Amino acid sequence: MKKPMYHILVCNSYRVAGDAMGVCNKKGTSAFLQYIVDEASDRGLDVTVTSTACLNVCHQGPIMVIHPNNFWYGGVEAESVIDEILDALEEDSLCEKYAITD
Repeated sequence: MKKPMYHILVCNSYRVAGDAMGVCNKKGTSAFLQYIVDEASDRGLDVTVTSTACLNVCHQGPIMVIHPNNFWYGGVEAESVIDEILDALEEDSLCEKYAITD
């Protein structure tokens, strides 16, 4: 299997018991998953997108993380935010407007 250039993690607030119950899920991150996949593909970005368990920065959610760059983003609540983040990713750079440090 060929490894993708980027792995995008999207917090969906899953807990150990399997229930999605946190901030990110309540703010609709599951609805963004297909948008991220489609938009990245349209841009020619080599990515894999994964929905995750809670990433423990709920006060800044919804959260999206891009590896291997280790870019953490908060407030990812709209397609326009995702577009800005992917614009920066096309340049392999951080979108500072939504970057979080904790």
